[in-house]
Amino acid sequence: MSRVGPKPKRVWQRMLSGRRLDLLDPSPLDVEIEDIAHGLARVARWNGQTRGDHAFSVAQHSLIVEAIVARGESDPRWRLAALLHDGPEYVIGDMISPFKSVMGGDYKLVEKRLQAAVHLRFGLPARLPAPVEKAIKTADRISAYFEATLLAGFEAHEAAAFFGKPGAARLDAEDFTPVATAATEAAFLKRFAELDGAVAAPTAAVGKAARRG
Repeated sequence: MSRVGPKPKRVWQRMLSGRRLDLLDPSPLDVEIEDIAHGLARVARWNGQTRGDHAFSVAQHSLIVEAIVARGESDPRWRLAALLHDGPEYVIGDMISPFKSVMGGDYKLVEKRLQAAVHLRFGLPARLPAPVEKAIKTADRISAYFEATLLAGFEAHEAAAFFGKPGAARLDAEDFTPVATAATEAAFLKRFAELDGAVAAPTAAVGKAARRG
């Protein structure tokens, strides 16, 4: 009589595109921007504990972070990296910081592998240069401060204690008005197309010049 072993654990997620992304060994070939935009537009920041008729999504947050980074960064590669800085969350969701602290290193390892796969899929280095990473982190904290005070019920001093003061950063409160899912998804895809095209343009120009030569 044959013995049936334990049922194998599923460590992949099926996307609407049909891709199956392995969480432990994610392949860049299984990453699609449509899946990312669709997922991030439906993942709520602050576990949904925000004001407004709609959830404030990770996609909307990502657009704001990219806009902040763009103020001091002209290279489209690093602006694209800013747009995709929360890319793994289309697979694993937006875990609030207190929960990440409880989870510890295993969560961060999965997150880093997914982020590397996202970067490689779109022509970015698996690991960003330290100054770029710092600029994105700073923009992320600035956005978090305004989200906390405008949407999540934090007092200014409380938000400053957790995320730092935004300094001279001036953002339009309108940008933090939660937007409907479909509109956010479309805006994210539009911005991605613009940045991805800008990243590809120099490479195409070099190739064209080489053919002429």
